[in-house]
Amino acid sequence: MIHRGPDSAGQFCAERAAIAVRRLNIIDLTTGDQPLTDENNSLVLIANGEIYNHIELRDQLRDRGHTFKTASDCEVILHLYQERGKDCVHALRGMFAFALWDRRKQALLLARDRMGEKPLYLYEQDGLLVFGSELKTLLRSGLVPFRLEPSAINHYFHYQYVPEPMTPIQGVRKLGAGCTLTVGTVPWSLEETTYWRMEDAPPLEGVPAQLIRAELESISELVIRSDVPVGIALSGGLDSSAIAALAARKYSGVMQVFSVGYTHRPHTDERSQAEALAKYLGLSFHDIEISTPQVVESFPDLVRWQDDPIADISGFGYWALAKAAREHGVPVLLQGQGGDELFWGYSWVTAAARQSRRKELIDLRGRPRFREYLELSWPKTWPKRAPIDWLTSLAGLRSSVNSYKRDRMSPRERLVFYDLAEHFRTAARTTREIYHPRFKESLNGSNPYDIFTVPLPWPQIDIEMTRLICQTYLSENGIAQGDRLSMAASVELRLPLVDYRLVETVIGLRKVHSDVGLPPKSWLKQATEDVLPEWVRKRRKLGFQPPVREWHRAIFEKHGHLLRDGALVQLGILTARAAEHFTKGSFPLTQTMSPAFNALVLELWCRQWLGSPTGLSPSAVGSGKSGP
Repeated sequence: MIHRGPDSAGQFCAERAAIAVRRLNIIDLTTGDQPLTDENNSLVLIANGEIYNHIELRDQLRDRGHTFKTASDCEVILHLYQERGKDCVHALRGMFAFALWDRRKQALLLARDRMGEKPLYLYEQDGLLVFGSELKTLLRSGLVPFRLEPSAINHYFHYQYVPEPMTPIQGVRKLGAGCTLTVGTVPWSLEETTYWRMEDAPPLEGVPAQLIRAELESISELVIRSDVPVGIALSGGLDSSAIAALAARKYSGVMQVFSVGYTHRPHTDERSQAEALAKYLGLSFHDIEISTPQVVESFPDLVRWQDDPIADISGFGYWALAKAAREHGVPVLLQGQGGDELFWGYSWVTAAARQSRRKELIDLRGRPRFREYLELSWPKTWPKRAPIDWLTSLAGLRSSVNSYKRDRMSPRERLVFYDLAEHFRTAARTTREIYHPRFKESLNGSNPYDIFTVPLPWPQIDIEMTRLICQTYLSENGIAQGDRLSMAASVELRLPLVDYRLVETVIGLRKVHSDVGLPPKSWLKQATEDVLPEWVRKRRKLGFQPPVREWHRAIFEKHGHLLRDGALVQLGILTARAAEHFTKGSFPLTQTMSPAFNALVLELWCRQWLGSPTGLSPSAVGSGKSGP
């Protein structure tokens, strides 16, 4: 855990509890070491993250008679707990995971922030609870056996990550975002409570651009609170540009900007656009260039630092940015994650909302008619792969037929969602062929579609789509990678666009004025039109796209052979034939990442815990009868 907290360490041990912490100094560099205690030392706290509104909370608590020992932002948690118990979390605005030991009650309170920015892994068995900020911590404790959970591995091959609250390890789960867990030790008891859900935000009347701008101004001022330098990870996109424009105006010094690019500057390299905005805003600009040889050599390290297996090759960019920031003495980075998920930045999510609505309406009157699904299109020139997509879809005829067949055959309760992703559909077609028979038996009905199967009548579909994309892709790909890979470089990542007050504002507005039919990110563009130049707001979306195929080919030339009779074969997950096929690194034209890459990431992830695959026992894969 030293990478997450290189500056100090602390621990507290009692008869029934032992808690320990590593600290990255961000606020209160002199007196803020943990564990923190209250006035009479009856409460002991360790915490990861930042409480952005700690100044306001501290003033309120002092007015009510509380005395503080430190200037730490986290100390407010102790005093709020004195007043409200586990409901203290309702007052906190920020990102956090904390453990608070109550000596009088002989009880532990664990809590996680509303959007799950900070992780908290749990393992509970026979009156023992082990928890930590990373899965590595639990596995290195010697108390948690390395035993794969079959259903989680099946979900991984479909989603390219393991969706919360599951983890790849049997018996280990994540405390849900917006949840608390109270652990009593006399007698032993566990009580989990969900204290926040985005879909519960009340309807909100008003002008969307004005209300969203107000929350953006508020969070931009809060996230720059720090006793160390704060920088910005900047691409050429709208989300990070908006954060840069708003936060830089409130920052007392000159903010440093970090942007990543690639050798030979392919069309997806956004450094020039980022540099132009940095110059426009008067910020100090630094760029980092990633070469293919660097990617290949550091690939096993990347898999290790991601903690969970995540088959997203863009992780190199997160990691490179964080390392560059640390080298320049900037241990806090702002980033624009969450904008795509909150403001319809992904066309496939908009399509999922539209197609789910169609399915819902057709279902009300009976059997669907094909003419209601026929959607022919003209070829597009953007993005680069658009002509290939158009040809393979037969000008839209093939996708129309597939949608018609899907809605006729799928359960009524199943929304259209991740099954629009090509890699998910490929997994649904092929995993049964590549899985070893013993592994298939262990799945016991595990169904990756369950995540987007929702009882009828469905809630408001655009709200449901926002919830789903935030709780899946944003949480376990974007936020998880951002946290693990920034902390791998001892850098704290802050995400203003997932501030819960901003999320509640968007959801509340959406309950009154649905924006799913508007152009992508209309509300965000309107809210920032006076601080961003037109050439930023009207720029085509590129996304965080490295030279995927070049990197993929080079990675498999160096590491692909590891799949041959490797851990996944020895553990009885893949057949030897499938693993041999994957060693070649085949990459279908219609996909953004290959099934072979999914397998290689999981292979390396397993090897870091199991060592050489020679003689491995399939017993390291659970039966599927008991899950997290």
